[in-house]
Amino acid sequence: MRVDPKYDAGGLVPAIVQDAADGRVLMLAWMDEEALTATLATGEVHFHSRSRATLWKKGETSGNVLRLVSIAEDCDRDALLVTVDPVGPTCHRGTRSCFDVDGATEAGAAAGRTSQGFDWLESLWATIADRAATRPAGSYTVELIDGGVDRVGRKVTEEATEVLLAAKDDAAGSSADRRAALAAESADLVYHLLVLLVERDLPPSDLIAELRRRHGE
Repeated sequence: MRVDPKYDAGGLVPAIVQDAADGRVLMLAWMDEEALTATLATGEVHFHSRSRATLWKKGETSGNVLRLVSIAEDCDRDALLVTVDPVGPTCHRGTRSCFDVDGATEAGAAAGRTSQGFDWLESLWATIADRAATRPAGSYTVELIDGGVDRVGRKVTEEATEVLLAAKDDAAGSSADRRAALAAESADLVYHLLVLLVERDLPPSDLIAELRRRHGE
């Protein structure tokens, strides 16, 4: 990873920390050149403490470190987006995010909602779209796309049937193996559906827009 941010007059740049699993914003802190260098060198996120005027590693005393996944500049290079794999809660109050209010561990936790990690599907879509654009030899995704709508459409139908059968098996007597089989078949269905969308040049954002419309948002 190579970043070259524009530091402010005090030699600092704001760093927004985001959970790689689902995109949840965890905290905002500041980095100077020393903190950025230490972060890239160790793979654990460091910041500059403005109150103590010194370098500090997040989780240095609590053990709740932030393992670096990626780091990027914004368009003006005057802010950083730091994507992490957090170990334990990020906030000193013991909550997952510094933006959790009144001890809530999730946005919407009061309503019983927890994050399901759908944000990662962006990575899967990006990979599928890249395969469609670059067409690497031996790619199963390219093979499906080359077969046209009939080939990939049949796979969607087949995988939907497999999901149904796995769900019926799970309903007949749930077990760890049957739950894993249902998850695996569901993953196959989602993958093939995304390939069908790329073959038809229909972005998933259109699907999301339709779901939002139906939900009344």
